[in-house]
Amino acid sequence: MNEIIRIGIIGTGKHGSRYAGHIVNDLKDCFQLAAISRRSPAAKEQAATWQTTWYPDWRELVASNNVDAVIAVTTPNLNVEIARFCVTQKKPLLIEKPLTTYYPLAKEIVALFQHNALKLTVAQTLRYNSVIRALRQNFRQMGRLFSFSASHRLEPSSLSWLEKPAIAGGGVIFHTAVHLFDALRFIAADEVVKIRAVTQNVFNPQLEDLMVAELVFASGALGIVDTSKVSPSRVGKYEFVCEKGQLHGDQIHGYVQKIVASKVTDIPRVN
Repeated sequence: MNEIIRIGIIGTGKHGSRYAGHIVNDLKDCFQLAAISRRSPAAKEQAATWQTTWYPDWRELVASNNVDAVIAVTTPNLNVEIARFCVTQKKPLLIEKPLTTYYPLAKEIVALFQHNALKLTVAQTLRYNSVIRALRQNFRQMGRLFSFSASHRLEPSSLSWLEKPAIAGGGVIFHTAVHLFDALRFIAADEVVKIRAVTQNVFNPQLEDLMVAELVFASGALGIVDTSKVSPSRVGKYEFVCEKGQLHGDQIHGYVQKIVASKVTDIPRVN
């Protein structure tokens, strides 16, 4: 049997509690939720529910001998300080995207972990989505890619910190399109070499909450992507126009299909 890895989570709000739930309910053969740290009064109740230890100061969590690895699910402006401290304590780190608010600081984090031979990853969780994996698995069968489109649309945000540039670092490009771009790279095994985008501030007065962009892959394939938090609706669509037909799916609504001529064939998702 593999050794159980003891995980400490910094930030157990909406996304952090999702990580905790998976560890406690789905991955108990591999991981143990050893500790959490959160400023909200709800933290004590969460710790009791998950039968774990609560630390009011995240530094105590990272330094704990009962924590083998750390997951940081905080506002992006805190990630640099957390990463630096994890290095001093020799703790591997998973950071919820984006890596940080400023590119040079992101480079610093990566360099620190590489220099100290510590594991570091950014939570590009869509790579494990069953629809995204099915699109990737079937993509090569479709022949040459000519064009593609992708859309990530979410409801307007109610989180006030997402309107503060110093804390959020950016709008939907940082917090939504980052998933979209990585999923496209993962599915098509290709890289974006050219991009032209237009953004708007619809409801967010400080940071973009709507973006539409034209992309060019290294292979020459052309694409259109859009991402937003402006409509009371949620989709995660991908479409690939290929030599042998079209492949498309929606990772939120859970379907994958192939289209050849006018025939639509459902494709099983990949767990």
